Amino acid sequence: MSGVITRFRVMAIWAGVMSLLLWFVYMPAKYLLSDSTFYERFIWIPIVHGFTYPIYLIAALHLCIAQRKSLLSTGLFLLAGTLPVASIWIERSVKRNHSGN
Repeated sequence: MSGVITRFRVMAIWAGVMSLLLWFVYMPAKYLLSDSTFYERFIWIPIVHGFTYPIYLIAALHLCIAQRKSLLSTGLFLLAGTLPVASIWIERSVKRNHSGN
């Protein structure tokens, strides 16, 4: 079980950081700045985020199956990757629950 939790924790933090970069670096640079070439420096952010987000989904699904979570809880784990701080918050929750057992 420890490997499942470690994989999920790493991917949750990674997904959270990439979402923060996407929401607060790439998107403002693309849509709020008048220099159309400036955001091209950050084009790697959505590419890396899009490539690694499915890996987060697989890690979250694996954790939920291993811990026999309910369907609602599994859905919340999967949706946590869509908001920047939600995946980091759920990772902290998993760490707290795992440390307590």
